[in-house]
Order: sequence, then structure tokens, then C-alpha cells
Amino acid sequence: MAEKQKSATTLALMQFASGGCAGFVEVSIMHPLDLIKTRFQIQRGPEDPNRYTSLADCFKKMYRQEGAMSFYKGILPPLLAETPKRAVKFFTFERYKNMFAYGGYLGQPVIFTLAGLCSGMTEAFVINPFEVVKVKLQAERRKLAQQKGTFQTAREIIAKDGFGLKGMNKGLTATLGRHGVFNMVYFGFYHNVKGLIPELKDPKQEFGRKFLIGLVSGTLSSCINIPFDVAKSRIQGPQPVPGEIKYRTCMATILTVYREEGFLALYKGLLPKILRLGPGGAIMLLVYEYAFEWMKKL
Repeated sequence: MAEKQKSATTLALMQFASGGCAGFVEVSIMHPLDLIKTRFQIQRGPEDPNRYTSLADCFKKMYRQEGAMSFYKGILPPLLAETPKRAVKFFTFERYKNMFAYGGYLGQPVIFTLAGLCSGMTEAFVINPFEVVKVKLQAERRKLAQQKGTFQTAREIIAKDGFGLKGMNKGLTATLGRHGVFNMVYFGFYHNVKGLIPELKDPKQEFGRKFLIGLVSGTLSSCINIPFDVAKSRIQGPQPVPGEIKYRTCMATILTVYREEGFLALYKGLLPKILRLGPGGAIMLLVYEYAFEWMKKL
């Protein structure tokens, strides 16, 4: 019994560590696209003086006005957060999967979907304070060397508004929606489709099979959850009028954006989001699976 318990504990630690590796690698590669996505989401209508007209326009303006290093603004919070965040993501998915499978009452598609939803909502509680700091840093339009650092920004938020829903947990409901919906589709699609397509004997072809399924999983999840992402960026980002809080809660923000800017405004930043989380989603799943398999062989 003790040996079995030890084995289960070791397995859980390997799942946690593999998830952390997956998050670190994905953020290190894909962060500039996350920053550009946030810039598109916080800009408003044609009257916005800082409006970007296209992905290329955003790249050019940021490079000219803020410098090459501006593409890595706000990277420290996600780097600090991604290891525990992705570790929580994959670790809790496995735990919830086992929980929903208990008793054999639910089919595999439902188990994967529910486990993904619950893991996403758990992940949201871990990541939200880091997201508040990250969005504030990403919204700054000064050169990187001129703006405040990560820890100074975090201290100022805490000193002014504390850890509540006006401070470090601002936009929590939108983050819950963003991560819950994303993981529900992400894990549900990946594991169900992977089980339908036979494994390939050639290692390179098998890698390609998993990468393609992961790519579609990340892309589909990004398309479905982006209204929650837009709401999160609006709530956590700078308000239109300084001193006035226009964007407060998730659903109210979605409705406000829809009424004032139209349906397509809820999909602002979709292209950089897909460019990041399509391949990024595949990278995470593959790093997790291959890291976990490697650890099991040690």
C-alpha cells in the first residue's frame, strides 16, 4: 500500500513538473503575440488616437515608438506565473479526470470536457493577479526602460486597491470564463480526437499527428473563448475616462462592447491570439506529454 501511494505521489509530481515545463517553453516563445493581442483588445473605436489598423501596423508602431524590447513588456509576470499556472492546468486536469471517471457513470467525451472546464477555472484563480499586473504593463506605451518594473507595479496596485476585486483580483469573473471555456474545448477536443485517430509507428509522423491535433485544439479554443478575453482586457486595462470605471463585470462588459462597437469588437485580437495559442497550444501539449514520458523513464 505504501509503495502504491509513493508511486501515485511521484506520478502526480511528474505531472505537475511536466505542466510547468510546458508553460515556461510556450511563454518564452509566444509572448510578443500575447502582448499584441492585448493592445488590440484595449483599443476602442476609430476615435482612439493610439489605434492600430493591422497586425503589421502594430508591429511597426511598437518597434518605432517603443523599441524592439517592447515586445517583451509584461513577460516577467507570465514567466513567474506560467510554471505554476500550467502545472496547475495539467495537474488538476488529471485529478478532475479521475474524479469524473469514478464509478463509470460518464462517457469519455463528457469526462474530458468537464475536467477541462474545472481545471480552467482552478487555473484562473492562480493566474488572475499576474494577469492584472501583466495587462497594466502591456498597456504602457512608453519605452521599456522608461516604465515601472513588475514588482513596483504590483506593489502600487496592492497599496491602492489591495487584493480584492478592485485590485489584484480585478476581472476575476472574466478570467474564470476565459480559462474555463478555453480548457473545456482545448482538453475535450484534443483527447477525444486523439483517441479517434490511430497512432502512427513512425516517431516523426506521430509527433506531427499530435502537433496537428494540438494546433486545431488551441485554435478552436481561442475562437470560442475570445469574448471573455476581450472583457478581461477591458476590465484590467486602462479605462476610457481616467477616474471613471466603465468596465466592471464580465457579462456587462461584453454587452457594453457589443452595443457600442458591434459584434466583431468581441473578437478583437483574434489573429494574434490564434497565432499564439494555435501553435502555442500544440507546444504545451507536446512538451507536457514528452516531458512526462521522459520523467517516467528516469
